[in-house]
Amino acid sequence: MRDNRATYWRRWMTGTPGAPRPPLVAPPRRPSRPDRHFTVHLGFVAADLVAAREVAVGYAEALSVLRPELMIGASALSPADAWQRAERLFCGAVGPDSERCVDVAGHPGFHHGPGPGALGWGDGDRG
Repeated sequence: MRDNRATYWRRWMTGTPGAPRPPLVAPPRRPSRPDRHFTVHLGFVAADLVAAREVAVGYAEALSVLRPELMIGASALSPADAWQRAERLFCGAVGPDSERCVDVAGHPGFHHGPGPGALGWGDGDRG
């Protein structure tokens, strides 16, 4: 700057009298990201894998009742020290109307969509 006197500095910082002042915080330069998916990990103690699966299915179903936006089909179970060995809790088979089966993984019989009275599909009782 060619002049560092206080009056010049104040005039330069405030601009011309009566003009709108620039905003203190500028808008973001890049567009905001679309919503992303995240995972929550819940820790609990169980006697064995079968008991742990029962507890995990109960937690997932209870949370999906409280928060319908949760994707229950993405639920998985793994030992606490081996997240890379996660196994799915729910079937997730795709039905004719693009619904996903919400029964537990490995269930016998027809596949069922979410909600009471939902569509059932598949081989059913064939052995």
